[in-house]
Amino acid sequence: MPESATHSTELTSQYISQVTSDLDRNIKEQERVKEELDTLQTQLTTLQQDHTVLVSVRQALGVPVSSPESSGTEAAVVPSPRKKTARASAAGRQTKKATTRGPRAKETPAKTTQPTLVDLIHQHLTEQKEPRSAAEIAEDLRQTHTERTIDSKVVRTTLENLVAKSRVVRTKQGHSVLYTAADTQEQTAAPQNEVQSETTV
Repeated sequence: MPESATHSTELTSQYISQVTSDLDRNIKEQERVKEELDTLQTQLTTLQQDHTVLVSVRQALGVPVSSPESSGTEAAVVPSPRKKTARASAAGRQTKKATTRGPRAKETPAKTTQPTLVDLIHQHLTEQKEPRSAAEIAEDLRQTHTERTIDSKVVRTTLENLVAKSRVVRTKQGHSVLYTAADTQEQTAAPQNEVQSETTV
């Protein structure tokens, strides 16, 4: 009996030590798992915040939002609409460029063939033998070029610009301001100079 008692006591002590070590191991494992859970929970919270920001950005870009059940597949679905929208925007830009280039290409020949108002005024003054007022020049240009809208104020401003560039000469006769092409005045002044020189000789 004493031997059996001592044998059972040894077995009990072995079980106790085994259970104690298993219990310690279990507690340590629980602590490790809890730490991992805390880390994973932090990662999950960060991912959820990032997800909310990304969804709001996608809504701002005009991409339709999928249902919450399909949130797990959103990461795989997001790139394809973005690529499509990028291609569509690039195609839209190309079409815009094509449409803007078309009319410009058509407009340029019309601009080159149609003379400017400066050229019209200067040519008109060159053809005249006498000085003309701004109102008379505007009226003559309206009758000659009926397809254009010619304003008297614009004609007067253009004439003053030509005077500043020495292409047109401005003279006053009473209250009237008259304009003459500089080339025409030089041509008329040259014979007068010749006559004066002949008389002096």
